[in-house]
Amino acid sequence: MAKEREAPPVKVATSADFRRAIDKAVEDGVSREVMTLHLTLRDEAHMKMDRTLPVADISFAGGEMRFLGVKVVKGGVPVSRLELPDSQPPAG
Repeated sequence: MAKEREAPPVKVATSADFRRAIDKAVEDGVSREVMTLHLTLRDEAHMKMDRTLPVADISFAGGEMRFLGVKVVKGGVPVSRLELPDSQPPAG
């Protein structure tokens, strides 16, 4: 009989993780208008359900979601990441 293995825990990125990444980029001189927060579908769903997230931090206008003024794109990535101009996606 085959041994069952436990799946490794899936780390769910939190809004605090994204906030730190955005704050670091702003400190480094990057404008929020040129950043894109590319989220997995799971992370995007968690962000929408996060009751600790202040209402002022997330907005939905003109058919797009923004977090702390940064455009959010959902899906199409295996790991959520903050995309900056001229940045290469991390090898994965």
